[in-house]
Amino acid sequence: MHTQGSEATAAQIEPTRLAVLIDADNANPAIVEGLLAEVAKLGVASVKRIYGDWTTPSLGKWKASLLEHSIQPIQQFAYTSGKNATDSAMIIDAMDLLYSADLGGFCIVSSDSDFTRLAARLRESGKVVYGFGEKKTPKPFVAACDRFIYTEIFTQHPENAETVIQRRSAQELRQDTKLCNLLRQAIEAASDDEGWANLGPVGSQLAKQMPEFDPRNYGYSKFSGLVEGIGLFTLRRENNLLLVKDQRPGKKG
Repeated sequence: MHTQGSEATAAQIEPTRLAVLIDADNANPAIVEGLLAEVAKLGVASVKRIYGDWTTPSLGKWKASLLEHSIQPIQQFAYTSGKNATDSAMIIDAMDLLYSADLGGFCIVSSDSDFTRLAARLRESGKVVYGFGEKKTPKPFVAACDRFIYTEIFTQHPENAETVIQRRSAQELRQDTKLCNLLRQAIEAASDDEGWANLGPVGSQLAKQMPEFDPRNYGYSKFSGLVEGIGLFTLRRENNLLLVKDQRPGKKG
């Protein structure tokens, strides 16, 4: 017999229901497997749709992935040369889903800045927005998302050195002043009186300030490895928690 408390607990751990909306004109079919694996870490892909003009040969490479991953293709004819009707169709569908579906968030897969206002509008309605696009994606769209994941990390193949994101050295990481400064600010915000901070909240704080942050962009599989690799911070484990502290003189403790 289930108690009210157990039902409440089950409701609390229910994964977030997400809508995955893919702009076929501005995404690479090679990312699909990695993309959906990443989405699975964030929640459940309750809706998976991809938009484009499927009468054109340029989208042919997508078709094999659609059946394999149960992605629904949405046909959108290019009515006028030079105008992208796909963007409009995605935006209209997203707004329909916002009001008609019980969703916790949206995954917008595109490198197109036309979705900047859509991302902002969805967040205004209390939905979490994850953006997925290439590193060429305009900064306004990146900043409009709660988190933005560069899709180059999904096309790495160890057998092809050109596709692998090389791990940055300590010197290269230290020269990234934006990363180091934001990391220090995140540690400061989450630290106790002695200057130690739980690494988990530090990562969350950093992502709020830098939506595109991902240790994999620097060649590290884990956040802890990146922090250690910079060489400016001290890490220690305490009661199954990983703690971090700024090494600079004059800091707390």
